[in-house]
Amino acid sequence: MSTIDMARKKNFNRNPQSEAIAKAILENYKPGNVEEMQEALKDVFGPLFEAMLQGEMDNHLGYQSNDHQPKDTENRRNGYTEKSVKTSYGEVDIKSPRDRDGTFEPQVIKKRQRDASGLEDKVLAMYARGMSQRDIASTVEDIYGFEISHEQISNITDRILDEVNEWQNRPLKPFYPFLFVDCMYVSIKKEYETKQCAVYVILGYDKDGCKDILGLWLSENEGKHNWMAIFDEIKKRGVQDVLFISIDGVSGLEEGAKAIFPDVTVQRCIVHLIRNSVKYIPSKDYKDYCTQLKKIYGAPSLKAAEAEFERFRTRWSDYPGAVDVWVRNWRHIEQLFNYGSAVRRVMYTTNSIESVNSSFRKVTKQGSFPNENALYKLLYLRIQELYKKWANRPVSNWAMVRNQLLINDGFRAIIEKYDPIG
Repeated sequence: MSTIDMARKKNFNRNPQSEAIAKAILENYKPGNVEEMQEALKDVFGPLFEAMLQGEMDNHLGYQSNDHQPKDTENRRNGYTEKSVKTSYGEVDIKSPRDRDGTFEPQVIKKRQRDASGLEDKVLAMYARGMSQRDIASTVEDIYGFEISHEQISNITDRILDEVNEWQNRPLKPFYPFLFVDCMYVSIKKEYETKQCAVYVILGYDKDGCKDILGLWLSENEGKHNWMAIFDEIKKRGVQDVLFISIDGVSGLEEGAKAIFPDVTVQRCIVHLIRNSVKYIPSKDYKDYCTQLKKIYGAPSLKAAEAEFERFRTRWSDYPGAVDVWVRNWRHIEQLFNYGSAVRRVMYTTNSIESVNSSFRKVTKQGSFPNENALYKLLYLRIQELYKKWANRPVSNWAMVRNQLLINDGFRAIIEKYDPIG
């Protein structure tokens, strides 16, 4: 029997109890459309919750209601607490039983709980997708039929701040062969004015080639001292060895990184260099220009790359601004050829972390943020979505990358320290 046939068979083998319940609802409520059916279900929720709460009270006291036999406890039922509870079908009025001793702790609908719809998870999911508080409130009212204030939304999302802080300060793995650094800019309200702040993200590939975001850092200024503090922080959180750091050219990063990890190789992102240089090239020549550049950084050897570079300089000499970008950064091209082609492909681009920032930009387009915490909450929730997507799977061609790293004796000693071979 095929999977589809099994699924069909499962769908048609309905539970007789559920069919009896459905029949009773239809006979008693006679709903004529989806809305009336939802109202009928909402009406059923109240007695259902109350029956479950009564069952919990029976278990708590050790006897059922109206049981006149001798009791093993002096504790007794003590009336009800009336409250409205939010459900997926709207608000439902229920009576929650109390006991004299005040020791009853209901689990189905807990004390002071006003939501049984899983609303908090839904609000966090909407927030993680960049929806504004206004849009979230409107969506909740449209779908669930009750209002939720901006303050309630803020309170729900604020509950993850401790989780955000714990994540931001969590211990890190001791070894990351590759780190990628990039930044994006967001508007944050500070002291009655809106300022542009840089959000720096560090993405790491661990020894198994799995992605991990080491943290987020907000800064209004760049400089080697800021970057020294950031790299010193990740070292204190456990990072001991890093082989490569790929950067987009941010000020002071290379000096700051080498002050903490002296032996690290810092690599300028080729994609960013192309973007910086293509600004000096007429649009009609973009394709030819980029094609010739690829022959340089994609060359099979340094000697071949140098030959291509000389041809490049001659061909584009009318655009000295474009050529000068590559002359000033030639050492970053040269050092690529110290490693195998699989390692080079990882080194020369920050596409992986740009993909992360692209995901962030999708949810930060709502405008300025009222404070830093609002931004941290949103980005943290987005990161959790990325973790689910990555699912601890290694990046493509990682086996070849690892083999080529092992050819370097210095790298081999570091790799074997954390992942002994044989």
